[in-house]
This record gives sequence, C-alpha cells and structure tokens, in this order.
Amino acid sequence: MNALNWSRGLTEMTLAFHILFATVGVGIPIFISIAEWIGIRKKDPHYSLMARRWTRGFVITVAVGVVTGTCIGLQLSLLWPEFMRFAGNVISLPLFLETFAFFFEAIFLGIYLYTWNRFSNPYLHWLLTLPIVIGSSASALFITMVNGFMNTPQGFTIENGKLTSLDPLAAMLNPATPSKVAHVLSSAYLTAAFLLGMIAAFSMLRGRNNDYYKKSIRLNMMTGLLLAAATIWIGDASAKFLAENQPEKLAAAEWHFETSSHASLVIGGQLNPVTNEIKGAIKIPWALSVLATNHPNGTVVGLNDFPEDQWPPLYVHYLFDAMVGIGFYLLAVPVIFLIMTRMKRRNAYNRWMLWAIFAGGPFSLLAIELGWFYAEVGRQPWILRGYMRVSDAVTTNPHVGITFWLFAALYLLLGIVCLLVLSRLFRNKPAEYELEERRIIL
Repeated sequence: MNALNWSRGLTEMTLAFHILFATVGVGIPIFISIAEWIGIRKKDPHYSLMARRWTRGFVITVAVGVVTGTCIGLQLSLLWPEFMRFAGNVISLPLFLETFAFFFEAIFLGIYLYTWNRFSNPYLHWLLTLPIVIGSSASALFITMVNGFMNTPQGFTIENGKLTSLDPLAAMLNPATPSKVAHVLSSAYLTAAFLLGMIAAFSMLRGRNNDYYKKSIRLNMMTGLLLAAATIWIGDASAKFLAENQPEKLAAAEWHFETSSHASLVIGGQLNPVTNEIKGAIKIPWALSVLATNHPNGTVVGLNDFPEDQWPPLYVHYLFDAMVGIGFYLLAVPVIFLIMTRMKRRNAYNRWMLWAIFAGGPFSLLAIELGWFYAEVGRQPWILRGYMRVSDAVTTNPHVGITFWLFAALYLLLGIVCLLVLSRLFRNKPAEYELEERRIIL
C-alpha cells in the first residue's frame, strides 16, 4: 500500500459514508414540506405529525453530514494537492456556493424547528420549509457541478501547464451538469421516499396498525412511483450523454469492446480478462444501441478504440447492472402497492408487501452507493478527464495510512452515535403515543 492506494481508499471510504447522509439531507426536506402542507390543507394530524417526526430525525443526520462533508473538503487539499493546485481556482466558486447553500438551509431549519405553533396562520410555518428544500437541493447542485467538471472539464485554457483564462461559470455549466444534477436529485428524493416508507412498514410489521403508518406508506409509495419513473428516465438520458461524451465509461459498463451498430446489452456474466470473452451473460440484442442512440442500428463506440491504460476498471459492469436492477425494483414496488390499493379483495398492507417496501430502504441506499462508485471509478484513470491522472494528483505524504485508520474510527463512532440517538429519539415514543398526547394538549 503506497500513498496513492491509501489516498484512494480514504477518499472512497469518506465518500461512501458521507453520501448516505448527504442523500438523506437532500431528500427528506421535500417530504417534510409535502407532509406539513397536506396536514394543514386536510386538517389531518397524522400528516402534521409526520412532518414533526421526520424533522427530528433529519436534524440528526444533518449534524453527521456536516462533519463528513467537512472531511471531504479537507481531504481534497490534503490527499490531492496537485489537483487543487491545478484546478482549485476553477472549482472554488461552486465549492463556496455549496457551503453558502448549506448555511442558507441551516438558518431556516433552525427557525423552522423553533416556530411550531407560533403563527396564527399555519401556512406561514410551512413556508419556512421552502428555503430548506431549496438550500438542501442547491447544495447538491453545486457539489455535483464540481463532479461534472471533473468528467467534462471546460472553462479554461492551458498555458505552460497552468490553467488560464478561467471562466468558473462555464466550468460549472459543463456538459455533464444537467444529467448528473437531475440524476442526483431524483435519486435522492426517491431514496428518501423509500427510507420513510421503510420506517412505517417496519412499524406495521411489529404490529402497529395506526392510520399514521398507513398514510405514511401511501404518501411515500405514491411519490416513490413518480420519482422512480423519473429516475429511470433520467438514467436513460445519462446513458446517452455518456455515449456521446464519455464513451469509454459506457463501454466499460457494458463490456462493449468493438465499435459496432446493433450492439447488445450485456447483463451479468463473467469476463475473461485475457481474451475479453464473456460467458454466462444475458444479452439483449440491439438494446445497447437503443440505450445509447435511441435507434437499434446506432453505432456504439467500443473500448478497443481507446488505449488500454485509459480503460476504466471493468468491474464497473457489475456496479452498473446492480444499480439499474435496483432502480426497476423501486419502480415495481409502488406499482404493485398502488394496484393492490385499488383491488378491494387485496390487502395492500399484507406482510409480503410490507417486507417489499421495507427492503426498498436499504436497496435504495445501496443503489446510491453503487451509482457513485460507478460514477467515480468509471472516470478512472482520470481525476480531471483528459488533463490529469489520479496518480499525478496524489500527495507524496507517507503517513496517509495512519490518517485512513483515524478517519475509519471517526466514521465508526459517528455511525454508532447516529443510530443510537435516532433509536432513543423514537423507540419509546411511537407515533400513536404522540398523537394521543397532542390530542389531549389540544
């Protein structure tokens, strides 16, 4: 293990841990806003309580996300100093705006927390959710712009090995930004829907049949259906973007070696690394051409058109397959649930359905992890595609290994503390107890 491998490992670990809390931080606010709005409009205490309880849990995850997000900022400078020296002036604007968006969100979150029942018109309190939603989504927008720039860099010229004629706005509005931002936001919202549905389903599996849980599941599955369909559609657009702008990344995901038309989509299988022969895979004729070009005879660029030292690691094929498979699972579950709600002879809240909804929570988080690993590993060997390799950007500090274990201990501690706090926050105060308590007070 040298400095490069330790730095890669530490960055991967930090991103893998942070992305869980970042996704929750982006997705949950919109559901808090929807629940409170429905509660006010229908004068339904169940939805109002959803907003209250989801906000409590959200605050805890935000606190952990702040710590891990700060770690990422530190590691960019500590582990990848050559990259920051080369491109720091270009990406400094979206990094600053990401921090500003978080502070904007945090200010209104504090006001929102401490002003429940302080307004004669409850819609005034609901309006405070809007800047929280905007701030959290804007934070994801700006940081994803940085990632998009690393994949399709623009907004500068190079003179004597240095970036000149900097245009940060052009860098932020790089070709990868639209599809990446749309996919990040839709998948974050989708994950939030299934996490909240998972919590309600778990409560019902434990014997709690209060209408609160049923309404929560119904709300999250209805929104989950729309978000799953949107995420799959945006994923299709992302594949077409890759086919045009990063063809080697799509080719690696599909083990597509020879440039050809009528290209088949490869699912699963085993690859012989010497002969590039694929065994045991499911091949769908013409499907890759349709995915890449919208036409069955469209030409898809193969990996053999690129030098082998510029190929992404070919195991990204499995990451891509698993991510797409989970995406279709997250579409199927709300479809089946909503069909069952329309069938009077079927109980949409039976144990099989509840377990399927419950499984959607961890599956959605796994899809987020797989998607980000595919996005980052699929860009290899570049840290700034076409300009700087990862191996040229890394620190020469020989003590990164020690730092790796220190951060691993920190993340383990944060994870345990977060789970304990969330558990204690809700374990002894189920929703039905709070509903009765609030009924007595009111």
